[in-house]
Amino acid sequence: MVQLLPLSAEEFDSYLEQAIKDYAEDKIAAGNWQVSEALENSRRDYLRLLPEGVRTANNYLFSIRRDAGEKVGVIWFALNPEGLKSNAFIYDFLIDEPYRRKGYGKAALLAAEEKAKALGISTLSLHVFGHNQAARKLYEQLGYEITNINMAKKLT
Repeated sequence: MVQLLPLSAEEFDSYLEQAIKDYAEDKIAAGNWQVSEALENSRRDYLRLLPEGVRTANNYLFSIRRDAGEKVGVIWFALNPEGLKSNAFIYDFLIDEPYRRKGYGKAALLAAEEKAKALGISTLSLHVFGHNQAARKLYEQLGYEITNINMAKKLT
């Protein structure tokens, strides 16, 4: 149903600008960042994690393609720099809006697991924002387990 192809430099440039914006919006929605600082913080985080873009060592960025070749999203995982080399973290996973809830997300995650296994990775982990219930449901269906939970209460 899908293929994962290495993200080209041109695709990366387009992806990066949208990813920075999306991550900033998620951090605002989660109550982690103020609107005034969000874009700057997001850009800083991405540039710290991917200083060499698609050529950053131990990072794997893929264009998710339908069998017909049409791009439907992006997935990025990296070897865990703070843990065992056999562990990797999915930093970003995006299915473009027109293709959501059509099976591409599930197929892409399963394909990413195969890529990771081929690299000798035995554990994939990820973060999901609390407000993203659809993503959480997909991850749980595929066997991802909760390892930590952060909770917050707004005080008035």
